[in-house]
Amino acid sequence: MVSTESKIEEALNSIRPFLQQDGGDVEFISYQNKVVSLRLLGACSTCNISHLTMKAGIEESIKKLLPEVESVLAIE
Repeated sequence: MVSTESKIEEALNSIRPFLQQDGGDVEFISYQNKVVSLRLLGACSTCNISHLTMKAGIEESIKKLLPEVESVLAIE
C-alpha cells in the first residue's frame, strides 16, 4: 500500500514545476493529526501571494489525492 507521505510527495511533485518556474519550491515537513506541514522555499518564502499558492495550488493538490487531510500549513 502507498504511504500517506508518498501521496503527499506525489501531490507536491505535481505542483513543484510551477513553483520552480517562479524561483520557488516546497518541502514536506510532517503529517500529523490530518495536518500537513510544509516549508516554502526560495521565492515562495517571501512572495506576498504565497497564501494563495498554498490554498489554491498546494492544498488543493494534496486534498485531491488525500481527502482526509484537513489542512495544509506553511511553517518557518
